[in-house]
Amino acid sequence: MVVLKLSVEKQTLLCDIRETKQNMADVPDKQIKRLRALIQEAETNLAAATELLVSLVGDDEKVAPIAQDENIGKVIEGVFDGQNMVGSDGKMYPVPANYASKSKLVQGDILKLTIADDGTFLYKQIGPIPRKQVVGTLKFENGHYFVEVGTKEYHVLLASVTYFKAKPGDQVSVNIPEDDESAEWAALEAAL
Repeated sequence: MVVLKLSVEKQTLLCDIRETKQNMADVPDKQIKRLRALIQEAETNLAAATELLVSLVGDDEKVAPIAQDENIGKVIEGVFDGQNMVGSDGKMYPVPANYASKSKLVQGDILKLTIADDGTFLYKQIGPIPRKQVVGTLKFENGHYFVEVGTKEYHVLLASVTYFKAKPGDQVSVNIPEDDESAEWAALEAAL
């Protein structure tokens, strides 16, 4: 009786595993790679935070937990489009140019926006997309800055251009999405 029950449970488990494998086949490899990278990054950040905490307070397990504010406001996740965050609710949220520039946000990065009870917007980059660095020439046309890389032009933020004191005609290094040929924005990395 017990052997029969174990055999039935084993067959059920094998069916569940086959079904899970079939469902996983529908998930693109790119998404799986992205999830693995996010998990690795989270583990690295957690290890660094633990190390910092131990260096500050020692290896004492009686460290008091930090009280969390219950009213942190509304939290929205979205995708950076080069200038704004397109929220999961479909709305556009303005991202401060100095934050986008300083953080070197790339079109497609995942952001989290916390709107505090007092109306303050607090952005955090939670999912940087794979990016590549390329060199191009800075151009200024119709009141906007672009970087020409080969035959393609990418918009860049004015805040980045002024921070690096770059001028039209300068060679600059920019970050662009690694796998998105349709990207229109780049993050200025440095003036060369």
